Amino acid sequence: MSRPVILGLTGSIGMGKSATAAMFRARGVPVHDADACVHALYGPGGAAAAAIGKAFPGTLGPDGAVDRGALRAAVLGDSERLRRLESLVHPLVRQARDDFLATHAAAPLVVLDVPLLFETGGEAGCDAVAVVTAPPEVQRARVLARPGMTEEAFAQILAKQMPDAEKRRRADHLIETDRGFPHAEAQVDAVIAAVTQPAG
Repeated sequence: MSRPVILGLTGSIGMGKSATAAMFRARGVPVHDADACVHALYGPGGAAAAAIGKAFPGTLGPDGAVDRGALRAAVLGDSERLRRLESLVHPLVRQARDDFLATHAAAPLVVLDVPLLFETGGEAGCDAVAVVTAPPEVQRARVLARPGMTEEAFAQILAKQMPDAEKRRRADHLIETDRGFPHAEAQVDAVIAAVTQPAG
């Protein structure tokens, strides 16, 4: 039985991954957004919210959504509590991904949009990986232009992410976002053609 080609899409903060994911969607490619999935799981009525509230009292807001600040404080520096949180959330994230793949089983190509794909070993479940990239000075300018972003917060985020150079080295395909939308769109089209054409 044939199944879709699974393309992992990843890239560090400020590289233009969300805009690139939108380009795949615009071309009719189903995209599973891991961040949006977690956001829904943590939201009011989300599958993870009740379990997290039970395991970590005081971490739900008045609307029943997870208060991320309170949850961060509850697990900060406590590897046992962090493991417990992951044991609640990761199976739900995996289930959502599996449901997405089952829903789109007849598609020729699907994209798994995962910010920490390499950091979590997620590339093992993909047929190919496309890395969204831009020069460091472009990345820095984009991120620091975001409301509320500071140099310190940017440094902390970067510290948790694999260096861009290493992601580029591991990538099967690169999508460069510093040369304008037409250039990036042409690269998206090239990636789609490369991963969906029959091997021969």
